[in-house]
Amino acid sequence: MEIRRDLYLKKIISYMWDGQVKVITGIRRCGKSYLLRVLFRNYLLGQSVDDAHILTFELDLARDIRYRNPLELARTVRERVEGQEDRYYLFVDEIQMSDEVSNPYNPDGKKITFCDALNDLKSLPNLDIYVTGSNSKMLSSDILTEFRGRSDEIRVHPLRFAEYYAAVGGDKTEAFEEYAFYGGMPLIRSRPDDAAKMNYLKTLFSEVYLRDIAERKKVKREDALSATLDLLCSSVGSLTNPNNIASSLNSRQKLAGENTVAPNTVKAYIGHLADAYLFEECRRYDVKGRDYFDYPNKYYCEDLGLRNARIGFRQQEMTHIMENIIYNELRIRGCEVDIGIVYSNEKNKAGQSVPVAREIDFIATHGGKKTYIQSAYALDNEEKAMTEKKPFGLTGDSFPKIIVRHDIRKRWYDENGVLNIGIIDFLLDESIV
Repeated sequence: MEIRRDLYLKKIISYMWDGQVKVITGIRRCGKSYLLRVLFRNYLLGQSVDDAHILTFELDLARDIRYRNPLELARTVRERVEGQEDRYYLFVDEIQMSDEVSNPYNPDGKKITFCDALNDLKSLPNLDIYVTGSNSKMLSSDILTEFRGRSDEIRVHPLRFAEYYAAVGGDKTEAFEEYAFYGGMPLIRSRPDDAAKMNYLKTLFSEVYLRDIAERKKVKREDALSATLDLLCSSVGSLTNPNNIASSLNSRQKLAGENTVAPNTVKAYIGHLADAYLFEECRRYDVKGRDYFDYPNKYYCEDLGLRNARIGFRQQEMTHIMENIIYNELRIRGCEVDIGIVYSNEKNKAGQSVPVAREIDFIATHGGKKTYIQSAYALDNEEKAMTEKKPFGLTGDSFPKIIVRHDIRKRWYDENGVLNIGIIDFLLDESIV
């Protein structure tokens, strides 16, 4: 069954024939190649594009191994396209498999790379170029950087809940529970049972992601990288920083002396995990002071199934899982997302008035529009409801305010104009944010 990825397909279509190289990025195994070679190809064929005008090179396959030489790739494409009246489309999958080769006119000079080849082919007015790729040799974030402003990025994520539910159907609540447990990696649906799904997700970390990072970044302390990953997975939705992670890591593993892991090492490893699209950092923002805090911040996993697998499918706290799902959904919708900090003046035990920081889970900004969002598993009494709503009243502005909840099905507005909406309803209605 075909999984629809309309959000990304529409974005690719909007970039057609803009003179740039289209670079499809994202975590490995999230469906980048499927988007390009199946969904976009089918769209082109449906627009009466001749299949012979879609030039596809899969550099990870033996049949296309000769085209890992960027000069050979450029030569072959030019012979097919240059001087023709018809339009052509170039798909290069797994571009990081391309080799660096010597310049035949200056063997001792700078190596020729795939970037040189594709930037050369960009000059052909009847050719539109699309590439995907990420692995230990060159993660997809690096591929984007290589084109230095001469490319468009289509960032692909694992399946959002709306895409997942469109594929599985059935009872929405059951589908959400399954999604919150196994996440949205596209191939998870093809696994026959729970054991196979769990093993697939665990294998992605151990044999794909961590190996990629360790090889490409030349990580010396793979044990520390693995432990940092475990701590981030355990602390999604909680404030932390490299100092705390390093301290916890050293304490848990009883490391001392030369074996101690430094905060700067942890910071570098977090950066590696972010470069591989496994985690994103969400920073705290002073709403009225209009400034960011350095630390602590929160880190959210790109896919909950991967996170759950990494910690052995334990720690299934729906409060944190909901936060992570909402964060990912906001990012997929194109929002910039921060944690909001507001202050209330409250009396301490000595009767003195002191500022107390209150947190708004997310400030989502999109196209100049700002929305404040709280994630709440359940508000089963007035005290909990007041605690969640109180930070909204301290913002001093009239931007929309939403509480996303697990314990309601129908949406409603309270007397202060705050929208209360169920998590499933929120995830299926893009018009809200």
